[in-house]
Amino acid sequence: MIQKFVTTLLFVLILFSCTEEKVPERFYPRNDHHAYWYSLKQANLLTTALGKEWMLAAEKPFDQQIQVKLPYQEAFVLSEMKPEAIGYRFDVKRGQKILVDIDLITKDTAKVFVDLFRIENDSLKEFKQVASADSTLDLGFEPRKNASYILRLQPELLRGGHFKITIENVPTLAFPVLGKDKRAIQSVFGDPRDGGKREHHGVDIFAKRHTPILAPIKAEVRFVGTRGLGGKVVWLYDRERGNNLYFAHLQEQKVKKYQIVNPGDTIGTVGNTGNARYTPPHLHFGIYRNGPIDPYAFIVPEYNRPSIFVPDTVNLGKEILLADQLILKTQMKKLAPNLDTLERGELIAIKAINHKYVRVIDQKGQTGFIDKRVLSKF
Repeated sequence: MIQKFVTTLLFVLILFSCTEEKVPERFYPRNDHHAYWYSLKQANLLTTALGKEWMLAAEKPFDQQIQVKLPYQEAFVLSEMKPEAIGYRFDVKRGQKILVDIDLITKDTAKVFVDLFRIENDSLKEFKQVASADSTLDLGFEPRKNASYILRLQPELLRGGHFKITIENVPTLAFPVLGKDKRAIQSVFGDPRDGGKREHHGVDIFAKRHTPILAPIKAEVRFVGTRGLGGKVVWLYDRERGNNLYFAHLQEQKVKKYQIVNPGDTIGTVGNTGNARYTPPHLHFGIYRNGPIDPYAFIVPEYNRPSIFVPDTVNLGKEILLADQLILKTQMKKLAPNLDTLERGELIAIKAINHKYVRVIDQKGQTGFIDKRVLSKF
């Protein structure tokens, strides 16, 4: 296990590469965690029982992650007496932006190391550090491909406290048709065209003729004109991400080549030019970078923004004796697999609380979820 921990530390020292993620400079991966590990080594603390526990805790998130579906919010506790670390595993789609916000409920909490790792393969044996939270414990990034990630949080030795975490995934682009949303999309990426001879390389957003088409991001106009199947088209180039944005079947074009447009600027209006002349007016919107990319996740949110979450600090960190038998779940889902049966009179520790569920540790050291309504009995 120690060897695995050292391997993980080597990943921390790898020169940062943003080929798979777009990471703002302030969130570039840092080696603060490794630097602290080195300071413990220099102080001869890694040979102590507590030092060894801290090292083992650092690798636990790679073996026993908490699998969550975004958006995710919870209030959680990390012990001040026993070294602990926590790891959240979540999946991200290309086109989404991930926002992580961590609040300190306990204001005197010492430094917390927050690092993001990409899972390199399904075996969960290879990880690449891709980002670190800044001093405010915020973190943000955009994946360039569908991937799974582990977010690890670990405080300094003999430090802990109460925290609140929010992890969200939001579209990187604004919706490109004024007053419309996903309900206006009637054809998606990959739909067959010409009797199956080709595939649809975009999404079709239906709206009334002359409805404004909006720039979804700051970009440069690369082409304005008429081209084949697309009829009247506009091409924008998103310099920040290196993507080419394609708008087809326009009624009118409102921009000129080389013009810089900002989010919300009108670049044209909805029409049915080109091969759409026999269909109702709509915008064909596509994204290209070394080939076509499914634009759906770039413009459509997966969910409504989570409601305001007020952390339950009264029960957080408590140990309770169960009044009834309970089922410990592996995840926060009604149909999630059962992890264990908790018997009446068993002692459990409350490690986290969110809107509906409580994350606990049982006497066997297993971490799982129970229904939040259980707390009303104590």
